[in-house]
Amino acid sequence: MSKHIIDASNWVDRYGDYLYNFTIVRVSNHEVAQDLISETFLAGLKSAANFKGEASERTWLISILKRKIIDHYRKTNSNKGKAEVRIQYNSEDSEGDWLEERVSDPFDKTAEETMENTELGMAIHNCLDTLNSKQASIFKMKTIDNFDTEAICNEYSITPSNLWVIIHRARTAMANCLEKSWLN
Repeated sequence: MSKHIIDASNWVDRYGDYLYNFTIVRVSNHEVAQDLISETFLAGLKSAANFKGEASERTWLISILKRKIIDHYRKTNSNKGKAEVRIQYNSEDSEGDWLEERVSDPFDKTAEETMENTELGMAIHNCLDTLNSKQASIFKMKTIDNFDTEAICNEYSITPSNLWVIIHRARTAMANCLEKSWLN
């Protein structure tokens, strides 16, 4: 297996905005999002030797960031955290705490994880259908397709603050729907 060289010197410029957009929709707090991204970059540096190159650096950093977000919610002992833990952790993780040095290859999925992700995907899709069409479209553009704020605002002729209100309401509705339909 060949080693892949990581160039961490440009991570902030190349991935910072993407990681921030990914994080802010999950934690809804600017400072927490920034802290989690900083922790992700640090963990990436510490575990760079484990990067196999089978996924892009961005995908690998997202896999680390997901664990950081889960750990954040586990520490706050929230319902969302419990849901994320149920989604992301498998029964083989006997230690409970995630060690960055053990970041798994995102393409190495067990059958159970694949089935669980498929079920979650269907639940998310069903919950998206409960949103009004504009709200669902904007939510998908921002959180799934990773469009930037300006592009969405231009397309819908809305202000950035209006966009964040729509995203917040969609997030709340999605969380409530998923709690009722998938977690129970």
